[in-house]
Amino acid sequence: MFITPGTPRIVIISYSMNYGVQKCVWTALGDVTANIIQATLVIFVIGSFLSENPTILNTLKWLGIAYLIYLAYDIYKSRPKDINTKDIFDKSFFSFYKDGFLVAGTSPKAWMFFPFIFPQFIDFNSNYIVQFIILITTYVVLDFLSLVGYAVLANKLIVWIKANPKIINTISACVIILIAIIIAFTQQY
Repeated sequence: MFITPGTPRIVIISYSMNYGVQKCVWTALGDVTANIIQATLVIFVIGSFLSENPTILNTLKWLGIAYLIYLAYDIYKSRPKDINTKDIFDKSFFSFYKDGFLVAGTSPKAWMFFPFIFPQFIDFNSNYIVQFIILITTYVVLDFLSLVGYAVLANKLIVWIKANPKIINTISACVIILIAIIIAFTQQY
């Protein structure tokens, strides 16, 4: 799940090209923080509650869609960085972290991934807390590395779009809106 392209990767790619890889680390940290909270809540608190109450998942879906539309607009309107400059941008580290956290935290895909996949790897008859810690640590490390990998790759591609730097913002915004539309019509709870 974490290596496949999706909304967090689109955000990372766009931010890497506009702000640089170092600032994307904060977005990746926000993403994995949301994943830790989601996995913990699903496994220990609300896994069965969510599957029995589709209205809550549906509410999360629409909150996620609204945020994706806002994020697409924000990415589209952002000023692409000048490849030859080292300017400091107005966006704060917290803003990068918040974007990563909200994109991952409102993703219905993640809320469904943890209750369906994680329990298959946990034996609840033995010390499941240790098993969960190992599983979530592995997931977080691999997810973080894949996000940073996407950021590095995107930053390398910056030379390719140097002639038309606004193109990645437009493509990223369109892909995020497409993902929001797909979620709106395909995710039924």
